[in-house]
Amino acid sequence: MPFSLNVSNVMKKSETISTPTKTRTLNVDLGDRSYDISIGTGLIDDVVRLVPRDLTGRRLFILTDKNLEKRAGAQIYKALQDGSSAESVEMLTLPAGEATKSMANFERVTAWMLEHGVDRHSILFAVGGGVIGDLGGFAAASVMRGIDFVQVPTSLLAQVDSSVGGKTGINMPQGKNLVGAFHQPLCVICDLDVLKTLPPRELRAGYAEIVKYGLINDVEFFEWLEANGDKVCAADTESCAYAVETSCRKKADIVAADERERGLRALLNLGHTFGHAIEAAAKYDGRLLHGEAVAIGMALAFRMSQDMYFCKPEEADRVVKHLAAHGLPTDIGMIKPRLKVTADELVANMTKDKKIEKGKNTFILVHGIGQAFLTSDVSLEDARAIMMDSLNVRA
Repeated sequence: MPFSLNVSNVMKKSETISTPTKTRTLNVDLGDRSYDISIGTGLIDDVVRLVPRDLTGRRLFILTDKNLEKRAGAQIYKALQDGSSAESVEMLTLPAGEATKSMANFERVTAWMLEHGVDRHSILFAVGGGVIGDLGGFAAASVMRGIDFVQVPTSLLAQVDSSVGGKTGINMPQGKNLVGAFHQPLCVICDLDVLKTLPPRELRAGYAEIVKYGLINDVEFFEWLEANGDKVCAADTESCAYAVETSCRKKADIVAADERERGLRALLNLGHTFGHAIEAAAKYDGRLLHGEAVAIGMALAFRMSQDMYFCKPEEADRVVKHLAAHGLPTDIGMIKPRLKVTADELVANMTKDKKIEKGKNTFILVHGIGQAFLTSDVSLEDARAIMMDSLNVRA
């Protein structure tokens, strides 16, 4: 049966929020691991107040990437230096891109913290997109057997997805996110101002993860996106505030119900079973962003659902057209330069997925928009056929 959540604050599809600069605070309810997500403008400058710890006398560490070193990285460094009374503030800058989420860089980050006197009272600030958040979170989970860390997501994708929920990790040659840990952040700080600095392609990639929440269990939110998606992709503050808040609220509710992905949380992987296999084939070389892979994966999940008579063709067409209308790829053959990969190789990538249980992949399929469900009753031959068709589509 499809999993459903009651969302009390769903807006009509034509509405936008009226007070975008007000800080909105959501709580992820996990008992003694609970934390707040702050969403608003100007929040990086206010980081000392938003962190629920006295920073006096602590050793603070900032992890960021080359694209953010002189912007959000420098901004949070100054805020912590000027306002925290910390013992020290150190910053490490890594190359941008998915390839950074590696074992070599995990060792580099942990060694850097150890060299600069990290202790169990230290806090790591992960300032960046999903790559920095995942890598930084895993390093924080591991050094000194676990220190606090703060997520400061600077991409739309990270604000609505990877910064929330405590999944941390790195990629391996065998596949994506195969080594990691569940380690919940101390807090999440979503500063909407940073979205104005993102390239259009990064905004579109983040938008794919926002669409995912509507497709899982909220057709009204999907309808709102049909009316307002262009504004979100243009980094309109009002529209982004509502989209980020709604996405975080929906993910927080699911994580609170199933922190370690024993069941319901797996619905958040809509599009990811296909998407991760495609990303692995692209070798994280920059031609395919994570959100773009998820967009293709969601399109394939709807097409497979249609082929298996779970979903009406018009529902699948509506989703594919919406993704395409916002500049997202919907077929593997659209990736440029084209992937030199076969459907059999993509299926082989699927068999390395961490969601395999007892030799079977868990697929997230749909009965329609807002009606996702989990199933293991899908043959890899069916998946191969869908990907074969998708490979043969040319942009």
